[in-house]
Amino acid sequence: MNTTRTLPTSSFAIIALTALVSCAKISTVSTNLDQSNFTHYFSPSEVRIYQNEGEFEGRAKLVSMVEGEHCQLKAHHAEPDEIEARTDARRKAYQLGANAIVFSGCTLVAGENLSATNAKGKQCVATRVCYGKAYVVEANQD
Repeated sequence: MNTTRTLPTSSFAIIALTALVSCAKISTVSTNLDQSNFTHYFSPSEVRIYQNEGEFEGRAKLVSMVEGEHCQLKAHHAEPDEIEARTDARRKAYQLGANAIVFSGCTLVAGENLSATNAKGKQCVATRVCYGKAYVVEANQD
């Protein structure tokens, strides 16, 4: 009766292979924790919303007109949100160097009026668009 014991050799090979793989150096790790993501996420909070230009405490310079939008991708999703559209406009104002914004209005674009918006590459069921003027407001020197 000749029995061969290969189990210890197989077990040793599995343990050695596991030890070798567990010591391998992981050279690339992908993460979204970088400075640009934090800057992009918090940028709207750096742009103060004013009701009108009369509220500015100091001198102000108009930087640009901006618009923000929020898209409803599917019919069963919630209607586009005005807060999201205004936040998008504030983010764009910040990217232009502004620290203040005065909104002139928001509108819901849907149905036949949406074809021009969809030509930009998005396929929205409806889009909320908010328009505003971005300013750089200097602090009052008292």
